[in-house]
Amino acid sequence: MHSLGVDSYRFSVSWERILPRGKFGDVNPAGILFYNKIIDNLLLRGIEPFLTIHHHDLPQELMDRYGGWLSPLIQEDFVRLAEACFKHFGDRVRYWITINEPNLVSEFAYERGKYPPARCSPPFGNCSAGNSDVEPLIVMHHMLLAHAKAVKLYREQFQPKQGGTIGLVVSTHMYEPLTDDELDREAASRGLAFYVGWSFDPVVFGDYPPEMRRYHGSELPTFTSDERQLMRDSTDFLGLNHYVTLYAKDCIHSSCTCFVPSCFPGGDRAIRGFVSTTGFRDGVAIGEPTGNPRFFVVPRGMEEVVDYIKERYHNKPMFITENGYASPKGQQGVDLQHDIKRVAYHKSYLSALARAIRNGADVRGYFIWSLIDNFEWTDGYDIKFGLYAVDRVTMDRIPKSSAKWYRDFLHNISFNHQEPRIAIPFSSADGFLPNIKNGTAEMA
Repeated sequence: MHSLGVDSYRFSVSWERILPRGKFGDVNPAGILFYNKIIDNLLLRGIEPFLTIHHHDLPQELMDRYGGWLSPLIQEDFVRLAEACFKHFGDRVRYWITINEPNLVSEFAYERGKYPPARCSPPFGNCSAGNSDVEPLIVMHHMLLAHAKAVKLYREQFQPKQGGTIGLVVSTHMYEPLTDDELDREAASRGLAFYVGWSFDPVVFGDYPPEMRRYHGSELPTFTSDERQLMRDSTDFLGLNHYVTLYAKDCIHSSCTCFVPSCFPGGDRAIRGFVSTTGFRDGVAIGEPTGNPRFFVVPRGMEEVVDYIKERYHNKPMFITENGYASPKGQQGVDLQHDIKRVAYHKSYLSALARAIRNGADVRGYFIWSLIDNFEWTDGYDIKFGLYAVDRVTMDRIPKSSAKWYRDFLHNISFNHQEPRIAIPFSSADGFLPNIKNGTAEMA
């Protein structure tokens, strides 16, 4: 990281390393020591820690005792985890994320059954237990309340002395209408409310999007008046993980079926907002395919989703907390190391982000996913996002062409024998603001 020249590093703690048994056991000192070493060594090299408290994994005991995120009891457990992190790391960590992608967890773990605990019901999947129409709503509700309670604790007991900032990170797909028909335009707008607004509306405005209340009715949990007050403005910034731009099709007034890998079943259900999404229109992909069947290269989607969030949430400060290119599966050797498509991807997405910033979006920073080829959940090591490859025998980190490009980019080193670009810095106490010059984005 230091050789690349990055000035910040986002990482996640493992709940099991800090509190292996949740509230039923003690803080694990070995886990605290592990993260202290990471934080101290980052700071020693001038790299700002950007810490995510919860990123999918959960102590098994909390599942066994009360069902994990399906139970309101988990809110107390999460606050205890957050408190341990604030207490042990907050003297050095200024940037906090409570939960990574609650909307993706709700979808993949409780609607489609792809992530643990693999709960779902037809037509979304074939699981041994679950209710895909209801359980994702319950899980999201408990995650949002847990987030807000942790933020309240931080603001009251730690922020005044530590001076940090805290927010929520959400998976932010962009949707474009499949056709010019007004119904598909409405479907694209509705899809954004159901996917992005589902998480962000409560932490900004204190309640779920009205679009969701209209179609879910009593199935959508409600916040009490005290909870709405707790939820409202419970984030200092909005974290955007952006990889996906898809076409959206209305399923209220027409039938929806899936025939391509980029289309998931269930578009004709309320949990999906009666919206079907796909990466193809008339057999033509929305962008160049990648190693993930839902991830296409659509740079304009970055600008569009940032503009959408800027307008919907009154330009609340944003961080692009994840954005990356999945190499096609099966790439080996030279093709994997000479990753010119990854370089082109980040150039184009940063240019799109730069346009959004020039148009007034308050974007404070950008994080590439990922530093190294890592364990991509149920995809294992098959999908590779990293700037560095890893020899799984020697564990050597091997820089790809994209690592060299990013290093040069961050240092403003010229390409093709051109003169170095001169960055025009924004005024920022954070030190993460992109600098914009001639349509390019350069990190401060």
